[in-house]
Order: sequence, then structure tokens, then C-alpha cells
Amino acid sequence: MPAQPVPARPAAPSSDAPAPQLFTWEFAADPYPAYAWLREHSPVHRTTLPSGVEAWLVTRYADARQALADSRLSKNPAHHSGQAHRTGRVGIPGERQADLMTHLLNIDPPDHTRLRRLVSKAFTPRRVAEFEPRVQQLTDRLIDGFAQRGSADLIHEFAFPLPIYAICDMLGVPAEDQDDFRDWAGMMIRHGGGQRGGVGRAVKRMRAYLLELIHRKRADLGDDLISGLIRAGDHGEHLTENEAAAMAFILLFAGFETTVNLIGNGTYALLRNPEQRRLLQESVVRGESALLETGIEELLRYDGPVELATWRFATRPLTIGGVDIPVGDPVLVVLAAADRDPARFAAENTLDLARKDNPHLGFGHGIHYCIGAPLARLEGRAALATLLSRLPDLRLAESPENLRWRGGLIMRGLRELPVEFSPESRSPHAPLHPVPDASSTPPTC
Repeated sequence: MPAQPVPARPAAPSSDAPAPQLFTWEFAADPYPAYAWLREHSPVHRTTLPSGVEAWLVTRYADARQALADSRLSKNPAHHSGQAHRTGRVGIPGERQADLMTHLLNIDPPDHTRLRRLVSKAFTPRRVAEFEPRVQQLTDRLIDGFAQRGSADLIHEFAFPLPIYAICDMLGVPAEDQDDFRDWAGMMIRHGGGQRGGVGRAVKRMRAYLLELIHRKRADLGDDLISGLIRAGDHGEHLTENEAAAMAFILLFAGFETTVNLIGNGTYALLRNPEQRRLLQESVVRGESALLETGIEELLRYDGPVELATWRFATRPLTIGGVDIPVGDPVLVVLAAADRDPARFAAENTLDLARKDNPHLGFGHGIHYCIGAPLARLEGRAALATLLSRLPDLRLAESPENLRWRGGLIMRGLRELPVEFSPESRSPHAPLHPVPDASSTPPTC
């Protein structure tokens, strides 16, 4: 099918308007007007982040694709001209103190090539496809926990626990330990909202547990991701225990928060766009998959789970969008801005679940394209289809202006999503073991 025509970039409005404020609570609730201003007036924009680090924001689609695939932009924080990486002001909070830096988001070829090949051997499309029944079981069991009540917080009771339990299952974390992972993960995505040092402690506890689990797995390999990493390392590929722990950590961290936000943001977008929600709901009830599949891609574009791509640092002088970037400067590609660039996407601010020409950057681009994207898509499809079919009159229980968005630089997600619906008279599913009752142990996010 030929690509849909995309309009030329519209003429820039008057630049007399002042630059928008970034990284405020108002900005977090709706960053898209500010990103539209930046695309027109300062598409490669130098700014001071809330942490005090100065960085370049890349906001246009063409520039974003170039930057995401440019080998002169390193993922290794050691290339930062400042010392912010040593104090934890770049990267994932707590990862340096816990010695968990050697993972796919922080390294370049050839180490990146080696580690990605190892993970790819363990994280195959076949493994993800075979996991679909388990994802559906988890989805139904979590909805069972609140379906007869008539109300829920879809973040705490559904979007958060689903990917946690799913990735724990795939990694091979025993069921009796999964609530610990849930607590640690909840602490990690609080982004400074909890006790001082809480994120670092959670990451250290997770590292200690992963190292101990790797030791146990070596003596009793199974059909899980951690066992797969160990097997790959034992068959001629070099993989240290620290690398294995760091890889398991990043699969957990990147694999759960992305999906939390995909489900949360996606459900919210559907509730705010009732006609699109109706079309998808009717399609799901008919047992059709085409609109669900294109719909997931459109939700990733429209209000995706990752607002800014993870850190990159210039190793050589380069030019992006006509702007010269000095060696050592951090560059942050704003995926949320690029994916609403009118020079690439027609009707860029409209949610169109049937959109065909949709090469969004929601999972990145180039060699760092998200390796967990197939799992996130699977979980997103299961979550949205099951919500729409089982709770057909799902509706917001709070005014949109009262909803709170989590702070943080990279991810974009709601703190809570209170909803109401007609209660189910009884659960259509038999109890499933093991899946803890989501309502009994709310996450600390």
C-alpha cells in the first residue's frame, strides 16, 4: 500500500512568543504544545534539566532518526564532558552505585553487539509468542481482582502488576519472590517521590537478589531468560556475572515501566477519544485483530510510554538540524515531539487507530531499538482488548485535569487512573496460581 501523503512543514508562526517552560508540573500534564513550539523555533534546543545537567533536546522527526542512529553519539556516560554520571544525574537512578552499568542502554559496539546477540538468543520471538497464553492468564486474573467491585485504579491494580509478573515469569523469578520485585520496581519508578536514597537501596537489593538467583540457576537451568543468558555465556560467548545481572536488571526495568505506561496512557487516550474507543471495542468483540494491531502502534505514537530516548553523548563534533554539538555534550532525542511532527505525520494531534503510515519512534531506532518491543506489544494488546471486552462501559472516575503524571525525565506515565464500570456479577475465570491479589499489595509508585 503506498504511503499516505504527509503535508509539508507549515510555516512557522511568529517567534515573538516566549519559549515555553519545560519540566514543570503543567508541562508534564501536556508537553505537546511546548514541543510544537520547540519544533518550529528551536528544534535542537539547549536546556538545563531539573538535575542541573545541560543537554540538547532534539524534537523534529528527521533529526531524531538521524541522532538515534548516529554512531558519533555514544550511550556510555563516561563520554559526558561533565561529572554528572558519577553522581547519578544521568542514566537510571541507583545503577552506578549498584554496579549495574554494563547493560544495553549504556554501552556501544563492539560490547553492545556482543551483549545484544546474547540477549537475542534468550529473548527470541518464539519465546515471546509462546508466552501469550500466560500473559492472557495474568491479564484476566488481575481484572478478576476488581471487576466485581465496579471501580479500580488501573495503574496500581492492573497496568503496574501485569508487566512485573510477566517479566518475572520470563526471567525465571520464583513466584514466592515476585512481590519483592514488585516492591523494588515500585520504588524505582517513584522518581524521587519517596524517602531519600530509597531508589538506590531498591536497586542494590535487586542486584543482590539477581546475583544470588544466577548462582542458583547455574545449578538448575530452566527454560527462562536468565537460564538462557547463562547457556549463551557457557557456549563460547563471554558473559560475566555482573553483565548477566545488569542485563536481567535492564530487561526488568525497561520491560516493565514501558509497558505500565503503554497500558495506562493507551487506556487514558481511548477514554478521551470515545469514537476511536468505540471502533476498537466493536472490532475486539468481533474477534478481529487488524485495528488492535494498528491501534497499539498509534497509541505508541500519540502518547507513548517513553517521552525522551535515553542519554547519548557526543564523542566527535557533529551537526544536528543545523546546530553544532560539541564533544562531550549530552543529547536527548524527544520521541514524544518527533512522533507528532507534522512534517512526517498527517493530522499529528489526532488519534487515528487505523493509521497505516506510522513509522513512529516509540521504541527507538537503530541498533538500540527496544529489544523488548514484541513483549510490550503483546501485553498492550492483551490488556486493552480484555479491558474493552470485559468492562465495556469503562469510564474515567476523575476529571482529567485532576490526574497526576509521574515526574521523571525519560518515561511518561500517569500516577493513577481511577475508573468506574458496571460490576461483573461473577468472575468468568477459575482462580489462577500463582498471581498475588493486586489489590492487597498496592505498589509504592
